[in-house]
Formats: sequence, C-alpha cells, structure tokens
Amino acid sequence: MENRNLRKERIGVVTSNKMQKSIVVSEVKKVKHPMYGKFVLKTKKYVAHDEANDCNIGDTVKIMETRPLSKSKCWRLVEIIERAK
Repeated sequence: MENRNLRKERIGVVTSNKMQKSIVVSEVKKVKHPMYGKFVLKTKKYVAHDEANDCNIGDTVKIMETRPLSKSKCWRLVEIIERAK
C-alpha cells in the first residue's frame, strides 16, 4: 500500500460562496509585531472546492490542500465545523 504525503489543513470562516462549487475561506492569525510587541491581525484568503455547494457565509470550515483544480483553487473542503448563526 502506498503512503500519501501529509497535506496542509487550515480552519477558517467562509467569506464568499457566490461561485459555483467554490468558496473563499479567510484564516485570521494573531502575529506579534517584531519591534513594538503589539499583536496584529493577519488575514489569508484561500479559494476552496465545495462539491455539494452546501457552505454559507459565516460557516467555520476545515480545508485541506489538494492538487491544482484551477488557476487559483488548490484547496478542498473537508468538513463544516460550525454553521453560521
């Protein structure tokens, strides 16, 4: 049996679901400023593949790295952790 490489996983919030079978997920990190020591929010956006089109804006989701599916899409939806209220 062949071993698969470890794939990166991210947890974030869905910010857009206007595309067909695609969502935009924002991951927010708190990073300490190197000189001043203040914590700064850094946001990274990922375009992920959502095969069933069942994510809505505000959902907390887990995404996983995959092969390139389009020019900007190389992540796929693993699970919906929490639905938006």
